[in-house]
Amino acid sequence: MFNTMNENEFEKILSEIETEQPAPASEPMRQYYFIKRARQLVKEKSEELGRPLCAGVITFGCQMNARDSEKLKGILKTVGYEIPEKESEEADFVIYNTCTVRENANLKVYGRLGYLGGIKKKNPHMRIALCGCMMQEPEVVAKLQKSYRFVNLIFGTHNIYKFAELLVSSLENERMIIDIWKDTDKIVEDLPAKRAYSFKSGVNIMFGCNNFCSYCIVPYVRGRERSRRPADILREIRQLVADGVVEIMLLGQNVNSYGKGLEEEITFARLLQEIEKIDGLERIRFMTSHPKDLSDELIQVMKHSKKICRHLHLPLQSGSSRLLKIMNRK
Repeated sequence: MFNTMNENEFEKILSEIETEQPAPASEPMRQYYFIKRARQLVKEKSEELGRPLCAGVITFGCQMNARDSEKLKGILKTVGYEIPEKESEEADFVIYNTCTVRENANLKVYGRLGYLGGIKKKNPHMRIALCGCMMQEPEVVAKLQKSYRFVNLIFGTHNIYKFAELLVSSLENERMIIDIWKDTDKIVEDLPAKRAYSFKSGVNIMFGCNNFCSYCIVPYVRGRERSRRPADILREIRQLVADGVVEIMLLGQNVNSYGKGLEEEITFARLLQEIEKIDGLERIRFMTSHPKDLSDELIQVMKHSKKICRHLHLPLQSGSSRLLKIMNRK
């Protein structure tokens, strides 16, 4: 599934790309180039092994991570990997999309990596990739370089759109590929995604967080707030609805602050009103919300809406003013 085009249109674009030429500089054409290159490499390896290659994406963490995993699966499927219904850690390409909000999440990944290392010894052609929030911590990457040298590819949250390009680098090299960005202001549209459900889908409306609650690592691993243009969001939702989706979950670290920094002036409440106008869409959900950005305008929009579900995820964290000040919850 793509934001603004169907599969036939995408294949037509790919057919016109010449991989013997240097890769384009502009996005998303650069990633289309590498999708075609990856497709060639996967086909060659599949012919060498005499069977289709399969991939597994194991997700740790929140709905944002789950949506990122759908994008990873979309690329893998497009380049020729089979994606089984049940995720397998014995696949030809295994990706751990990690979370680092709690220490236990990190320990779980290290434990599973030890298991993967044993599998890879029996299957040398196997590729292992790690991405997500945990990879944004320098000490984690240092530990992986020292103790988990069998990992092929490490990348973070800011350059997930580059996955096709990183996949080609991994398939062409035996060394560990590491590509971590500290932050980004880039949002690349129109890349494939493989949905987990036919009737519902998550839709990113923004990325990152500017709140810096004292106990939270999210602003450091997801970066500063950056909102998608409303036209791109609406196009994606219309495409989803045309593909059978009746329920969407709007996703962001703090959806209530959507719109800040965009050239066109728009609030989250006004975006919801535009989304509600889309014919065929029946239910709208959203998360996560920060109480300080909950506006009267949003409350009124929810009150009068016929599509927004009667549910508001609003983590208050504490009823103590002293604790809220210590937590920097403003």
